[in-house]
Formats: sequence, C-alpha cells, structure tokens
Amino acid sequence: MELWQWALAALAAFIVGMSKTGVTGLGILAVALFASIIPARESVGVMLIVLIAGDVVAVAAYRREADWPQLLRLFPWAAAGVVIGAVALGRIDDTLMKRLIGVTLVTLVGMVLLRRRSPAAPDAPPRRWVGPLAGLFGGITTMIANAAGPIMAIYLLAMRLPKMVFIGTTAWFFLVLNLFKVPFSVGLGMVNMGSLQVSLALAPFAVAGALVGRWLIRFINQELFENLALGLAVLAGVRMLL
Repeated sequence: MELWQWALAALAAFIVGMSKTGVTGLGILAVALFASIIPARESVGVMLIVLIAGDVVAVAAYRREADWPQLLRLFPWAAAGVVIGAVALGRIDDTLMKRLIGVTLVTLVGMVLLRRRSPAAPDAPPRRWVGPLAGLFGGITTMIANAAGPIMAIYLLAMRLPKMVFIGTTAWFFLVLNLFKVPFSVGLGMVNMGSLQVSLALAPFAVAGALVGRWLIRFINQELFENLALGLAVLAGVRMLL
C-alpha cells in the first residue's frame, strides 16, 4: 500500500478501537474505510485481527460489566450465523446480502423507536424471537463483512441495558465471536501471512483508539449514547440498502 493508504488504514483501525470502548456503531465507518483501500475479501481478513486487538482492550476495561444471561442466549445463534456466513461466502450475491442486512437494521431500529413511543410497558423486553434473529444475523454479517456492530447495538438498546453494561456485553460478545471466526477465515484464505502482517502493523492504532474511547465515554450520557448508536445504525442500514 502507498503512504496515504496506510494513513487511512491507521485511521480505520483507530476508529475500530473507539467503537469497542466508546460509541458502538462507529465500526461500520471503519468497515467502509478498509473496503475502500483494500479489496473487499482481503479487507475482511485484515480487519478481523484488528478487531480482536480492540476487543481485548474492551474486555479488559469492561470485563465486569457484561450481562451474561443475554450473552448465553445470543452465542449459540451467533455461532450458527458464523457457520452460515462461512458457507455463504462466495455463493451469495454481495448486493443481495447487503440489502438483507440493511432491511434487518432498519427493521430493528423501527422496533426500538416504536417501543419508545408505546405508553404500555416501554421497558418490557422484546419478543422471544428477536434475540435469536439478532444473534443469527449478527453471526452472518460479522463473518461476511465484520459489520454486525449495528445489529447488536439495536438489539441491546431494545433490552434497555445501561451504558457501561451495554459496552461490556458487546465487548465479550465480539471477542468470543471474532476468535470463533478465525479458523473459518484462515480456511477461506481471508487470513494469511500477508494479511496478518498488515493487521499486526495496524493493531496498535486499534489499541490507542480503544483507550481514547474509554476516556471519551465518560462524558456521554445515556440518552446521547443511545441516540448516537441508533443514528449510526440507521445510516449503516440505509447505506446498505442503496
């Protein structure tokens, strides 16, 4: 890569780190940046190791904040989604997959907004099928495009988790899931010695971003945090539909 490409990749890695410990949903911007400088398939493999670096910092910072009952409900469905995504890679048209993800994001955002406006039991948990759907699509999208952040953000917002618990739950979810994805990514050729060298060069920027995100989140209140996450998810969904 040329110098400007390395600079853009470093910025994307920094944003990855910030999304892990600050505002979940920023990661979709990093996905777009990586895909703009590295071929799409290769960018997924490069980004995976960078994501894991950010996940490790996030778990170290918020390891006690996770909602483990939520995680245990999501993990089996997310693992199934990863397997489906691995099988689907190269077999499903990219445009169709992006639109499916976009529809899912916009639908979940709509559900959250409807629950906020409902005068009856606004804090009641969503229907039972929402968790499995979020886990399944989260697994598929993270395997195909490292783009599950908005889906999980919308689901966890619907569960009305406090800000720090939200971040801790997200941190554990993606650390476990991204590690689970590594063998599949190696088998598909997306993670190899070449991509690993690029990832390791960018990992320190992800760690720096995670540290900045942890500092920044202290100044963001719960309502602003939720609105930012919702807004970024809507933008991600609309982008994938267009």
